Amino acid sequence: MTTDATGRPRSPGISYQQLLDTDTHDVPVVLRLESPKFLGSADVSIDRYISRDWHELEKQKLWSRVWQYVCREEEIPAVGDHHVYSIAGASYLIVRSDEHTIKAYPNACLHRGRQLKDYDGRCSEIRCPFHGFAWKLDGSLQDIPAQWDFDHVEPEQFHLPECKVGTWAGFVFINPDPDAESLEDFLGEIVEQFEVWDLANRYKQLHVAKVVPCNWKIAQEAFCEAFHVNATHPQVMPYLGDTNSQVDVWENFSRVITPGGTVSPLLDWTPTQDQMMRAMLDVREDQQSPIPLTEEQSMRAVAAAASRTRWRAAAGDWVDRMSDAEMMDSIDYTVFPNFHPWGAFNRIVYRFRPNGDDHRTAIMEVLFLAPFSGERPPPAPIRWLEDFETFSDEPELGMLAKVFDQDLFNMPRVQTGLESTRKPGVTLANYQESKVRWLHAKLDEWMAKP
Repeated sequence: MTTDATGRPRSPGISYQQLLDTDTHDVPVVLRLESPKFLGSADVSIDRYISRDWHELEKQKLWSRVWQYVCREEEIPAVGDHHVYSIAGASYLIVRSDEHTIKAYPNACLHRGRQLKDYDGRCSEIRCPFHGFAWKLDGSLQDIPAQWDFDHVEPEQFHLPECKVGTWAGFVFINPDPDAESLEDFLGEIVEQFEVWDLANRYKQLHVAKVVPCNWKIAQEAFCEAFHVNATHPQVMPYLGDTNSQVDVWENFSRVITPGGTVSPLLDWTPTQDQMMRAMLDVREDQQSPIPLTEEQSMRAVAAAASRTRWRAAAGDWVDRMSDAEMMDSIDYTVFPNFHPWGAFNRIVYRFRPNGDDHRTAIMEVLFLAPFSGERPPPAPIRWLEDFETFSDEPELGMLAKVFDQDLFNMPRVQTGLESTRKPGVTLANYQESKVRWLHAKLDEWMAKP
C-alpha cells in the first residue's frame, strides 16, 4: 500500500504536489496549499436524498438562512434591472436600486401576495400585476390604488422586506435571513485564494440549465470527486490523474484538484505522450493528430502551451504568467451549499438546486466565465434544455457535453437505487470522497440549528 509522508494511504503514482514540481512556470501559492480533513468513516443516511421530511427541513433551516449565489452583476448592470431567483418553492426579486446598490426582496406583494415579477427584466418601479400596488426600487411604498380604502395601512410599515445581499468576484449572493453573518465572513479564506484569478473580470459566455431526475445533492455529488472517472468517464483516463486528485477542506468551502496531462493510476496500460494527447483531443487512431508528440515531449507542458496560445487574444500576456497547472488542471471549488466556481483558467461554474418544491428532481446549471479584451460582451442568456435533450444538444459545451451526459446517465439511477435499497446509508471513501463527506457534515450542522 502506498502512503504519504504522514503514513496516510494514498493512490500510487505521482502526487499532485510532486506534479507541481515539474511545472514549466511558477506555481501560485494557492495551489501549494494543502488542507486534508478526516471526517470519519460513518455511512451517510439515505433519508436526506429520499425523504420529504428532510426536504422540508432543508427549506426551513438551510435555504431560508444560508448565503446562496443568485446571478452575476453583469446581468443586472443598469438601475432597474432585476433578476428572479427561485429556490425550493420560494421566490426572490433581486434589483439594482441605484448605480451602487443591489437589493433583494421576497418576490411577493404585501397586498394579496401575488408574485411581483415573473421574469428577469428592467423596470422603473415594482408594481404588482394583480391590483397595481407599487414600490420604488429601494423597496419603499410608492402607490396604493384607491388609497382612500387603505387608511389602515401605514406607508412606513409597507416597505418591502429585505434580504441580505453581498457580492464577490462578480457574483451576487443573497441570504433571506436578516440576522445572518456577512457574506465576507461566510466565504472566509476563499476570497483571498481567488484573488490571483480575478473572476470579476470575466463575462458570462454560456449558461445552460437542465432539470435532472434526482435530488439536488445526488446531482451535485457527481461533481465533487474524481473517483468515478474510471467507470463513468473511461475515455479520459489516459490523460487525467483521477485518483491522484488532491482534496482540501476548509470551513464553508472545499476543493478537489484533479491533474490533467498525467495518466490515471487505475489504467492497466501505459499510454505514450502522443496517445495521451489524442485522448484529450478526442482524435481517433485512424486520424492525424493536430498536435503529434514524441516520447521526449511532455504532453502536459505542450497542451498547456497550446492553451496559452488559444486564449492569448482574449486574455493578453496574462496567460504567459499562468502555470501549466492553471491551464490544465480541474480545480473545482464548492462554496456550501451548492455553488461551484472553478479556479485558475477554467471557465466552469456549476450550481445545483432543488427543482421547485420537488425533492426528487433538481436543476443543474453550467456557466462559462470567459476572459475578454476591450468592452465586456453581453452576458449569455440562460438556455434551458428540454426533457428530451441532453447536454450534447448544446454545441458550445464542446467535449464537456459528453462528460456531462455520462454523469446525467447515472443520476436518476442513483435516485432509484436509493429509493430501492435496504441499506440505510451510503458508504464513502475517507479521502477521495471527503468533499462529499464535508457537504453532509455541513448539512448536519445546519439541520441541527434551532
